[in-house]
Amino acid sequence: MQAVASAAAGFLLAVLWFDLMFDVQARRRTDEAVESIATYYARVTRGASPMNRLVAVVMLCLLGSLVAEVAGDAVPAWASWSSLALAVVPIALAGSTTVPAAVRIGQRTDPPDVRALAALHVLRQHVVCFVLIAAVLTIQLVSSR
Repeated sequence: MQAVASAAAGFLLAVLWFDLMFDVQARRRTDEAVESIATYYARVTRGASPMNRLVAVVMLCLLGSLVAEVAGDAVPAWASWSSLALAVVPIALAGSTTVPAAVRIGQRTDPPDVRALAALHVLRQHVVCFVLIAAVLTIQLVSSR
């Protein structure tokens, strides 16, 4: 299960990296930056269907593999429990806040100043998620037997 957890965490890190490449534009707070971010999120949240669902599937695979690690004895308890705790936070944040905000930014229903503020929030959330998923991957790699 450690290989599955590591692969899933690595995939999610790559997705977060691509998101962050667009999110960093939010710091400029220009109309062009907000439009670039909106175009990206329109593409990856709605335009890429059904491939956009792959991220959710990988999140579920990560959680499933970490639960299996907790239930089994192939991984040290500190590693399996720490990984699970660290993974739950960004996955819950993504499902409850980050993805809905990204969809809304991509829909362009709000004025640019509201989208700019939302993009800053998404940037901060993605940074938090990146750090936590990187920690999961690190724990998985360090604790492998």
